[in-house]
Amino acid sequence: MAGEKAPRAFSIEELPGHLIGEVLTSGGLAAADLARLEATCRALRPLAEYAASKLCAARAAFAAMGPAARGELLERCGGSWKKVLRFLQSVEQSSGTVETSSGSMQVATGRYHTLLVHDSSVYSCGSSLCGVLGHGPDTTQCAAFSRVSFPSLSRVINISASHNHAAFVTESGEVFTCGDNSSLCCGHGEVGRTIFRPMQVEALKGIPCKQVATGLSFTVILTRDGQVYTCGSNTHGQLGHGDTIDRATPKLIELFEGPTKVVQIAAGASYTFAVTDDGTVHSFGSCTNFCLGHGDQHDELLPRAIQSFKRRNIHVVRVSAGDEHAVALDALGYVYTWGRGYCGALGHGDENDKTSPELISSLKGQVAVQVCARKRKTFVLTDEGSVVAFGWMGFGSLGFPDRGSSDKVMRPRVLESLQDHYVSQISTGLYHTVAVTNKGIVFGFGDNERAQLGQEYIRGCLKPTEIMFQKSMEDIPIAAPSG
Repeated sequence: MAGEKAPRAFSIEELPGHLIGEVLTSGGLAAADLARLEATCRALRPLAEYAASKLCAARAAFAAMGPAARGELLERCGGSWKKVLRFLQSVEQSSGTVETSSGSMQVATGRYHTLLVHDSSVYSCGSSLCGVLGHGPDTTQCAAFSRVSFPSLSRVINISASHNHAAFVTESGEVFTCGDNSSLCCGHGEVGRTIFRPMQVEALKGIPCKQVATGLSFTVILTRDGQVYTCGSNTHGQLGHGDTIDRATPKLIELFEGPTKVVQIAAGASYTFAVTDDGTVHSFGSCTNFCLGHGDQHDELLPRAIQSFKRRNIHVVRVSAGDEHAVALDALGYVYTWGRGYCGALGHGDENDKTSPELISSLKGQVAVQVCARKRKTFVLTDEGSVVAFGWMGFGSLGFPDRGSSDKVMRPRVLESLQDHYVSQISTGLYHTVAVTNKGIVFGFGDNERAQLGQEYIRGCLKPTEIMFQKSMEDIPIAAPSG
């Protein structure tokens, strides 16, 4: 109305401190949000730190830690609660979608193919052997990322790529699978035919799920309630039911029905990991390569806790299952490896096997947020966005172009070609690797013989090469010049 004064503009620091604190701790802010807020006004730093400490305390992984461990994590993060919060949030996102400035994203690399989630839509490229790309029976290979069709309301939040099949979880908790179902790993009952397009697993209807992990001819599913279901081949007991009987539809692992809840799963070639909220790692299946971490080579038909971690009071938050070795991340950002030491894949400076988890001492000065193992190679992401790699350099899939006289990196080494980027997630397949930065930039390196890097005319990239990621309604065109 005429004569009324316009509201006076004011700055946020004029508000009462307790009110700012309430606002900052009630909205689910990320560590980066608090850092940006602090950058606008240094006077808000104490409040930003206070908000970060409260947000950390509200996270289950932090709450499960003892006072001494919390203090040590804060010290390892340079006394900054914002960095502790960034660590916790990064770990949570490492097995699912990561938040980038261009949307939520997840990458999963299979044997000769790659799956990518961008804002809940799925894209795939590479070899469509056994229908693993999900584009139908007429597609044998995709040289560029192409959108995978799902029912119209299906928003995908989690994916897993294996040798011969793929699995997907939607925002509503439904599970879809596609690919080679000759081993019944897709979970659709006694349907041995190939599943060429994502098909909902009927046996899990009404059971909201949050993560999937695909092994060689078997599938592991984690529910929102922390329960685990498995299906497919069970030759070595990798399904965790106490026998070696294959399962055509997902069956609940009864051992995990206790008070502790499973928070993450991982599937190797013929073995499985399940991490519970108390920091225990359970392993079962084939122990041919010492991957179960129990100090022997005996297969386990039921989930068995890795006592090496328990004895040392190590709280594990994430684990990755490689073809012949495994890697784990604890609640303080330390990294452990075990299994076959081929090509230095364990990061201890030699090729010796480890029958139980061993700390990588050369990484003690780093705070790791993601670990990734596959074919004789290992990747570690740090809280500063750096990529550390070691193991087999074959096909350039480790990202170091200077092979010299050896194709092995025996100790952890920083991937300097990505130092100018903050890498939020990485996935490595049989011979290729794909990484996503916090800005949503995608890098690929390694073998491209089957267009698994999304490029038709090159055979491979010896160093990380940016994939020109431009989303359209139907496809993501790729341009990855040779490295």
